[in-house]
Amino acid sequence: MSSATDNTNSLVLTEEVGSKGVITLNRPKALNAINLEMVRLIYDAMKQWESNKSLVIMKSVGEKAFCAGGDVRAITETSNVELARKFFSTEYALNALIGNYRPTYIAFIDGITMGGGVGLSVHGKYRIATERTMFAMPETAIGLFPDVGGGYFLPRLEGKLGLYLGLTGFRLKGRDVHKAGVATHYVESKNLTALEQQLLVTTSGAEVESVLDRFSEKRDAGVEFVLAKQMKQINECFSAPTVEGIFKKLEQDGSEWAQTTLKLLHKMSPTSMVVTQKQLELGSKMDLKTCLKMEYRLAVHHAIDSDFKEGVRAMLIDRDQTPRWNPATLAEVDPVRIEKYFGPLPEGGELQFEDEAPKASL
Repeated sequence: MSSATDNTNSLVLTEEVGSKGVITLNRPKALNAINLEMVRLIYDAMKQWESNKSLVIMKSVGEKAFCAGGDVRAITETSNVELARKFFSTEYALNALIGNYRPTYIAFIDGITMGGGVGLSVHGKYRIATERTMFAMPETAIGLFPDVGGGYFLPRLEGKLGLYLGLTGFRLKGRDVHKAGVATHYVESKNLTALEQQLLVTTSGAEVESVLDRFSEKRDAGVEFVLAKQMKQINECFSAPTVEGIFKKLEQDGSEWAQTTLKLLHKMSPTSMVVTQKQLELGSKMDLKTCLKMEYRLAVHHAIDSDFKEGVRAMLIDRDQTPRWNPATLAEVDPVRIEKYFGPLPEGGELQFEDEAPKASL
């Protein structure tokens, strides 16, 4: 039995195949960036299937992007903190659902996977990268921080790789997404349709595992990990307890790689980098839900007062690539302001998940 939603114009397509479900992001012209409506549609379908499906596949239309992120322009263009609250609380509720989902969750991260697209995939049990995958968390370049549970999954990558990716926005491509541990499997894109068909007829978790193994390359196959030669330096330089300390270690290192990394970091919002470093340090000791509650505080505070609006203007709206960060240097970042980002929200507006709240909040 297979039933699909009739509306092919919908931004999210859902299909039921017996005890399996397939969710397809259908906004290819916007690189499948997710807006509030899409997040709600995905959340509703997943809640509906939570008790009666054994497996759910998340994929997208088009070859360019799995999901290029959350629609941050919509949030910053209105300057509406209420819209930001709604978007982030709904998105983080979905991230938490994916991270604690009863059915087996498999994301096909074929194409660009950034920001919100990372949130739709990394917390699930399986993430399938292809040669077209391009993974990045470029939030420090737009005055934000690697949210959607980035504080949880980035510090759990090897060594200081996660902090390096979170601060620099470095792009991992294809096999490297698998080698970094962001994806659990690597499959050539031409084989995805066959893989999906095989997964939809599996009858057990063990069968799912063996199908994925059959289609996937071993992690150490092919060429060496793109950052293999730099991992020692990454671990050394990014182990400093502060962002200023990281800059110092990179300056002392002095290699071509260190100089390129410094040049890159100098483009990022100083405030965002300090927030990100603290977020990952705290997140490394939290479970996913606790981490998302912390990130919700950060997101709402950023919507009220931060470099976020200016970053989106410079990188996505005017595209002049010259954000005017406030403050402009690391030395001027006020520790009191940083503490405030992590502090409680006004009027008790903290993030609550559906299973904790007395009333459903979505």
